[in-house]
Amino acid sequence: MNELSRQAVAIAAKIPQPACSQCNLQELCLPVGLTTAELSTIDHLVSERRKIARGDALFRSGERFTAIYAVKLGFFKTEVLSEDGRHQVTNFYMAGEVLGMDGISAESHHCDAIALEDSEVCLIPFQQLESISIKVPTLQRHLHRVMSREIVRDQGMMMMLGAMRAEERVVAFLLNLSQRYTARGYAAADFNLRMTREEIGSYLGLKLETVSRAFSHLQEDGLVQVEKKHIRLVDTTKLKKMLSQESTAR
Repeated sequence: MNELSRQAVAIAAKIPQPACSQCNLQELCLPVGLTTAELSTIDHLVSERRKIARGDALFRSGERFTAIYAVKLGFFKTEVLSEDGRHQVTNFYMAGEVLGMDGISAESHHCDAIALEDSEVCLIPFQQLESISIKVPTLQRHLHRVMSREIVRDQGMMMMLGAMRAEERVVAFLLNLSQRYTARGYAAADFNLRMTREEIGSYLGLKLETVSRAFSHLQEDGLVQVEKKHIRLVDTTKLKKMLSQESTAR
């Protein structure tokens, strides 16, 4: 990203932005049932948007934790550096999801957050968020739910890596993306992958070749259609049944 592009991003971040109450992701980011006064308070809290170009970092491991970020547009991955020098993908985040909470406990980030495409986030200063949450219990409960969702997702990932075979991991990954796209009003069975197959493999604990073979096998069985990064789930019932049978076998 050249210097002119960085300057444009910095300028864009300072342009007044539409209020949270007018955002089409409001139902995903904010709790239901907030009063007009409570929404106004949150509008003042989320006063900055930040644009992140594809391949750039929103934050890096070791940086001081000051805020959490609601993804407005685009897609992110988080990754850590393993002991052998490899970058291990730990999660993916799409519009309507919150990232940056890894830094809450130690007040510094433990991973890198990288934009997989040109993206935009709403910056939420955490110290101010905590203060407002005390005054708005509904917001506090919502924040706890978001944090709990992250914990559950991490636990699911551990189970996936520990018990599922390669093909089942890929199926679980695709079905999870399908559910998340559905929550945002997009087609449940027809979507584009924002990440590479190598990144999928890193996330699932599989080699690139294994991921490619799994996609090919699923396509040969008529369960999915794959065209580069475009995915169509042809038979979600059978895909879910594959995971159910795997669970029963254990």
